[in-house]
Amino acid sequence: MKLHELKPAPGSTTAPKRLGRGVGSGLGKTSGKGHKGAKARSGGGKAPGFEGGQMPLTRRVPKSGFVNVFRKEYATLNLTALERFDDGAVVTIDTLRQLGMVKQVKDGVKILGGGDLTRKLTVQVTKFTASAREKIEAAGGKAEEV
Repeated sequence: MKLHELKPAPGSTTAPKRLGRGVGSGLGKTSGKGHKGAKARSGGGKAPGFEGGQMPLTRRVPKSGFVNVFRKEYATLNLTALERFDDGAVVTIDTLRQLGMVKQVKDGVKILGGGDLTRKLTVQVTKFTASAREKIEAAGGKAEEV
């Protein structure tokens, strides 16, 4: 088989609709749009979510609370997870991602103070809780915000 012999499987492709090319084509005059009405006009049809004049679902359902569009969402990690690193290691967001400890970084990584840390580590992430910072420094390591 050669490149010039290749062709799609029979029946897998169809010719495009050639609209407005005369009565004999079957798609002449109104071009398959029927007579008048919103769907016959250019840009016609209904908006997504339109329910025929009935109050749309998005407006019927009660809303509550406040949504802060500036909210930051951090990937979180407890101190006990950092026990797998060797003494004196530098822990960065990239190393955490490569090891699969953090899946989605979002707006950064925050270390929580859950558990204990016995190793001396330099941790370079976006944020720390106060207890996490204390425990890292108590173990002889450094907590650096990036």
